[in-house]
Amino acid sequence: MSDMRQLVGKRVVMTGGAANIGRASALLMARHGATVVIGDLDTEGALETVSLIEKEGGKALAQKVDVTQESEVAAFVAAAAGFMGGIDVGFFNAGLQRSGRVEEFSVDQWDALFTVNPRHCFLMAKYAVPHLRAAGGGSIVLMSSVAAVKGGPGMTAYSASKGAITGFGRALAAELAPERIRVNVLCPGWVDTPFNQPAIDFMGGTDAQNSVVSQIVPLGRQAVPEEIAESVVFLASDMSSYMTSQIILVDGGVF
Repeated sequence: MSDMRQLVGKRVVMTGGAANIGRASALLMARHGATVVIGDLDTEGALETVSLIEKEGGKALAQKVDVTQESEVAAFVAAAAGFMGGIDVGFFNAGLQRSGRVEEFSVDQWDALFTVNPRHCFLMAKYAVPHLRAAGGGSIVLMSSVAAVKGGPGMTAYSASKGAITGFGRALAAELAPERIRVNVLCPGWVDTPFNQPAIDFMGGTDAQNSVVSQIVPLGRQAVPEEIAESVVFLASDMSSYMTSQIILVDGGVF
């Protein structure tokens, strides 16, 4: 029987793998045969993800990294490439969520969103692309959000930061396509994780959030992280070999 795993032998460097979509994606990529190196400020959570992967027979490594610091990103990518012998896939998933009305939002909050969200994607690409080139090509998956294409009250800064990722991803895809490096942007809708707590608080609590979800999501519910992880594996693997520069909405039918 042939191996149905889609990432056998692939070497993945990713950010934000300590919990939520990141953890689910790291686990699923490992189950599909990838070696995964996780960078996260939450060292304990990242190490727990690695432990879960190893318990299933996979291979992974966790390293503490502040994705807002160029020197730390450079060192992290170099360490990942050294551990795996190269890089085939980059999954840039670290993110920050903040919500608030535009006139009440501070410049520091705005800058924090842009420093973590699009800037970290730029830094990871800057240092990972040479390794993907040396591997003869590969795949980069950028984590954005449905908020990048559909705004909402209290989401001006977050939507802007995630929209910057989609623009960066499309331009990067055009730049790297001649080198057989694909770049796609994943935009989840509502996902049931603590990451969304700032938005939930702005909306007035969980009951208010559930009411909004039931009204605007045709499937009538939030996703769970494992559902988004399936799309990460698809975009990372050769199953999507003729896809680049795409904005992939996994949003329960909002669009």
